Amino acid sequence: MNRRHVMAASAAVPLLAATGARAQQSPKTYVLLHGAWHGGWCWRDVAAGLRAQGHRVFTPTQTGLGERKHLMSRDITLDTFVTDVVNVLEAEELQDVILVGHSFGGSGISGAADRAPERIRHLVYLDSLMLEGGQSPFGMLPPEVVEARRRLVREQGEGVFIPAPPPGAFGIPDGHAGAAWVQRRLTPHPVGTYESQLTLRNPVGNGRPRTYIHCNAPVYGALEASRQWVRRQQGWNWQEIATGHDAMVTAEQELKRMLAAIG
Repeated sequence: MNRRHVMAASAAVPLLAATGARAQQSPKTYVLLHGAWHGGWCWRDVAAGLRAQGHRVFTPTQTGLGERKHLMSRDITLDTFVTDVVNVLEAEELQDVILVGHSFGGSGISGAADRAPERIRHLVYLDSLMLEGGQSPFGMLPPEVVEARRRLVREQGEGVFIPAPPPGAFGIPDGHAGAAWVQRRLTPHPVGTYESQLTLRNPVGNGRPRTYIHCNAPVYGALEASRQWVRRQQGWNWQEIATGHDAMVTAEQELKRMLAAIG
């Protein structure tokens, strides 16, 4: 190789590196779906971090929760929650979406993938409750958890909603900086979404790439059956994060990095 070729090859190295860096930093579109008793507000810090990297981020709140708590009704079902997500995808004309569902939000993203798979790039289940078609959340949770929540509905929830537990129930220590912030924002959850069945015409995920992120310190015990179900499936990417159930509050930087790395 002559000197001219050596110089040309050397010049190409930083160009290729820059091209690769640009490819890695290409903007992505995220829709982050919250879990029970929460709202889009819980993603504040993770969403801000992703947006600072140039990504588009949407954090919808499901019917009857958060700033939409005035819509609380006995008629809210899992179908309502799925429609909430699909409507965001359609109204914002979103494509190639990385759809993230935390905890109860796993059902919403499964339903959205069933109805609008062409809009979805990757499904991320963050410490999620996993349901197959025809299953209900109360049918998949431990009996003692179901009975405790039904009792709360009868005694405190007017037969309509499950009152919100304290932040500690989501793995947020009392002394954590975000505990009081979460406590102020938690709202009752419509019991109809726990009693109704998830409608799916296809297997969970509907063929889209799937990742499950397990929050393991401490473990949220009520989801053990869901984690075991994922472990038995083929084609899933499994990741873990050393924090409690509300990772978007207690480990927002690490969670942001994990989501940003999703292909």
